Amino acid sequence: MARASKNTTTPSPATPGPEQLDTSVLEALVGYNARRASIAIGAEFFERMAPYGLKQADFSVLALLAHNPGATSRQLCATLDILPPNFVSLIAALDRRGLIERRPHPRDGRAVGLHLTDAGHALAQETEKIVVEMESELAGRLTERERTTLQRLLQKFYLGKGEKRETR
Repeated sequence: MARASKNTTTPSPATPGPEQLDTSVLEALVGYNARRASIAIGAEFFERMAPYGLKQADFSVLALLAHNPGATSRQLCATLDILPPNFVSLIAALDRRGLIERRPHPRDGRAVGLHLTDAGHALAQETEKIVVEMESELAGRLTERERTTLQRLLQKFYLGKGEKRETR
């Protein structure tokens, strides 16, 4: 008796595209799933922030400065895991747009604090609302508890590096 092949149908010209691949090996990987989720969220973020000319890093800096006026470049680089040479051009671009300003740091005479201008505050507030709404829509498939759990679990990958893992 002849064995039937696994895929007995051939795509017709009306249904173009590659055959479905077995992705189970990838879908069992945390990194793969995190990256795919990041790509989906990033694409939506890019679309919604395009009218404002903001990338994810730009938005992150504006949001942090809105909630942490006077933060230094060193603090922002460490928090966002951005290399200082890359951060310089990001800050220069925000400065050229009139969104941030530099002021002497009140406690460290060698440091400079970064502050949002009035235009920076307005942009940060407007875009933060849009991003929170977007996140709410994208996470709509999750319960509040699932969302909180997902955030906590993902943060374990980048917060508290070097801490001992819980064993249960």
